[in-house]
Amino acid sequence: MVVQLKPTQPTIAWEPLPQSFVLPDDPVENIQQPALAAALTDALGANGQIQPAMLIGSNFGLVATVNQKIVVKAPDWFYVPHVHPIAENWIRRSYTSHLEGSPVAVVMEFLSDEDYGELSIRATPPYGKFYFYEQILQVPTYVTYDPYTPGMSVWHLQAGSYELQNADEQGRIWIPELELFLGIWAGQRLQQTTHWLRWWDRQGNLLLWSAEQTAQERQRAEEERQRADRLAAKLRELGVDPEA
Repeated sequence: MVVQLKPTQPTIAWEPLPQSFVLPDDPVENIQQPALAAALTDALGANGQIQPAMLIGSNFGLVATVNQKIVVKAPDWFYVPHVHPIAENWIRRSYTSHLEGSPVAVVMEFLSDEDYGELSIRATPPYGKFYFYEQILQVPTYVTYDPYTPGMSVWHLQAGSYELQNADEQGRIWIPELELFLGIWAGQRLQQTTHWLRWWDRQGNLLLWSAEQTAQERQRAEEERQRADRLAAKLRELGVDPEA
């Protein structure tokens, strides 16, 4: 007879990270990861969705003390709605929920082939990321994205466990912590053509990147100039000096 033993419930604490602690410096497994993460943050900033008290980051250590041992995971993208301010000459090198501000609200991982990775539920060290975000940090929304398929999965924490969410008719999923829809969009950004994760508001409007907003304003200005040129030409045909 085979007896399966469930892992005991871990003891979790929120303690300051010692200054002597060496944070992991893992390489980026997915070459698209920095661009994908930057695009998500850029759209939020360009549309006034980022407030000073928020913390949004990429490849930045999220810390918990589990069974008296420090555990750090650095997600590809994350969002914290409110953090405590730090001293002006101090650099934030990691984030510990509850101790430094509110709990982490959203975490995203871009899939790789790493062991104990984005979908791992390993409940013993080294903890799988899925288990760490679900059971240790208890992040309300966890997103995984495979840019090569492409495919997106969104889990919401319900009664202590992640439940996979269904997309709407447009293939988008509501992210309640940000009050925005998240979906996949194919196109170009900074001369890179791929499938991007993008935000839509409640009304279904795409949140434009800063470069798109600039291009849109440039187009409006050009259309306005052309209208003015046409009007001036019409006035001259009628014998009227447009400068007068």
